[in-house]
Amino acid sequence: MSRRSFHVVGAGLAGLAAASRLAEAGCDVALYEAAPRGGGRCRSYHDPILGRTIDNGNHLILSGNRSALAFLKRIGAQDRVSGPSSAEFFFVDHATGDRWKLRIGDGRVPWWILDARRRVPGTKAVDYLALLRLLRPPRDAAIGDVLSCSGAFYDRLLQPVLLASLNNDPPAASAALAAALIRETLARGGRHCRPLVAHQGLGAAFVDPALAYLKARGAGVFFGQGLRKLHFSDGRVSALDFGGGMEELGDGDAVVLALPAPAAGRLVPNLEPPSEFRAIANLHFLVDEDVPLPPITGVIHAATQWIFSFPGRLSVTISNADRLLDIPRQSLAEMVWREVAAIAGLPERLPRWQVVCERRATFATLPEQERLRPRAETGWPNLFLAGDWTATGLPPTIEGAIRSGERAASLALEKLALEKGAMADA
Repeated sequence: MSRRSFHVVGAGLAGLAAASRLAEAGCDVALYEAAPRGGGRCRSYHDPILGRTIDNGNHLILSGNRSALAFLKRIGAQDRVSGPSSAEFFFVDHATGDRWKLRIGDGRVPWWILDARRRVPGTKAVDYLALLRLLRPPRDAAIGDVLSCSGAFYDRLLQPVLLASLNNDPPAASAALAAALIRETLARGGRHCRPLVAHQGLGAAFVDPALAYLKARGAGVFFGQGLRKLHFSDGRVSALDFGGGMEELGDGDAVVLALPAPAAGRLVPNLEPPSEFRAIANLHFLVDEDVPLPPITGVIHAATQWIFSFPGRLSVTISNADRLLDIPRQSLAEMVWREVAAIAGLPERLPRWQVVCERRATFATLPEQERLRPRAETGWPNLFLAGDWTATGLPPTIEGAIRSGERAASLALEKLALEKGAMADA
């Protein structure tokens, strides 16, 4: 196919996925980003307080996240994420001090739930049958409409996993999104549930290799370019207005808009994307030596939800964190460190710390907000949407963001190829 010109606006993971897919197809690609660096909400940066490079938030993918893994393979970064050889998850109950390791069997038939040593303590094999009710939920149902949100199985497994994935109090969250997550991971067995972490940082795994991939294929990458306005003419996007200059589009050019939902809503006429959002808080603590904790530990009955252990650093992630936004940063750090210190067996004295709060980390995964997620196609044949807030059918995760970019790029290639064929036949 002849080379086509594609303009991707936004260098978060959705935009990077779209741009790399288009570059792979041999297209001319221009990538624009308002910030001075790429990555969006999955970025790495040097923190002067801690004196080291950290991620703005702790993120992991699962071995069943096919789009994320395919993206990493394309950009030559599949070795930048790693994890255990089997699906193992460590948990601690801060209230009781109980600790356990959940070991999920590799096969699709969950024989492992028959082994009390592999199940969550306090649960019975029959408790896990509740997941069957969640696999095909009624349309627009909330999780609380489908299953009981109480008991050891919920408190010690479903609640922490769904809260982290949906970034919303699970009983009120969309059962359809929970079902999509479970169908692609847990329901397929442990081979699809292994946790994978970018131990050298999100930038080193997802962002820097993607930018290098694009530049090696002749793509233009332009930072400090915030899109101010889309211009339309003859039923198509005709120009991109960046304030300081106008980028005119040719008849065969297309745009992939990979911006946050509020920005896209301001730029695209009549677009009404999800409008309610949830925060995520991440706290980073320097420690003098490596701490004897697993790489990832789930915590229940505490403000702390997940502890990520890195050399010389412990990082905590707290989802659905709007309730924490008004707490003074020092007070929040002290509160969380007391929990972490007790779990890790460390002194209570607060070490050097940093708090990073993403106020609009994800859209609120409520059934009514899920209905607002737009498709990648728009009313203009050369404009396509990407982002974890679009209708991916998945929760707003790394996998959802990357899949949205892949989808937008594929649709753009298909639609413009059809247009070209129609013009040739005319």
